[in-house]
Amino acid sequence: MTSALSIARETTPVLQELRSAVEQALEGKPEAVELALIALLGRGHVLIEDVPGVGKTTLARALAKAVGGELRRVQFTSDLLPSDVLGVSVFDQRTGQFVFRQGPIFANILLADEINRASPRTQSAMLEAMNEGQVSVDGVTTPLPDPFFVLATQNPQDFAGTFPLPESQLDRFMVRIRLGYPPPHVEMRLLLQGGDGDRIKSVPQVLEPSALVALQREVDRVELDASLATYLQAVLSATRASPTLSLGASPRAGMNLARAARSRAVLHGRTYCIADDIHDLAVPVLAHRIRLAAHAEGYMPSRDECENAVRDIVARVPVPL
Repeated sequence: MTSALSIARETTPVLQELRSAVEQALEGKPEAVELALIALLGRGHVLIEDVPGVGKTTLARALAKAVGGELRRVQFTSDLLPSDVLGVSVFDQRTGQFVFRQGPIFANILLADEINRASPRTQSAMLEAMNEGQVSVDGVTTPLPDPFFVLATQNPQDFAGTFPLPESQLDRFMVRIRLGYPPPHVEMRLLLQGGDGDRIKSVPQVLEPSALVALQREVDRVELDASLATYLQAVLSATRASPTLSLGASPRAGMNLARAARSRAVLHGRTYCIADDIHDLAVPVLAHRIRLAAHAEGYMPSRDECENAVRDIVARVPVPL
């Protein structure tokens, strides 16, 4: 039987190559690339909250090419219907039966652009797909491709004509990230070289989709010992007891943090988690799942306020040695 250590030695070079391939297209953003890969390995989904034009589509295209998966992009608008995303049953006159025509969600990687512009009805239609990996239309359940990964975007500065994602939808995203503007030297290179088409073309395919599924299974084998589980639970309890929050982290948030920690361990070539895996991922995994006490009074807190609240809470929880 192959040992966990030997598997780690085999997968580490592949994952390093995967990371380098994606960073080749999204230069100067190693933290964002790492969080996206953590969610991908952990069978999670990513919410990118940032202004237009900073590389959100580039990240999705680079990930899809590097893992050999099919990428589909949907521009979410207020008139988008659930059937436009999931698919629709069409009557076939030749057979006299309804035939299901799959929507763009049937892909390995779905780029849901400006997801908060879709109506709550369309947003909720994605809940089953993101959580269960399947779509139910007209009483018929159809499994989605494996792997299945949603990378959704929203602009935090433009709220006109938007429908803010409810907690139930936000809870389906393993991590929330921001890309930010590129470093000056990278932006200069972009200005001199032109568009990003050539960068995407040069991204090599590192994995087959089936190999990615095998790596996702390896995440399940990563050890999270009792002391780290106790630390993670203490972080969750601290968010629920904090007077600055009206809504603390849920058990699902804790399970997502544990899985993200295991994914980070695999990405760093380890077969076990360490405290840093939990500590460093607490903000991107938990900050979009909590609600500040001021929010209950009608005040809409900024993303920085939520992240700072989680960061302060985590800083007060003793780290196991």
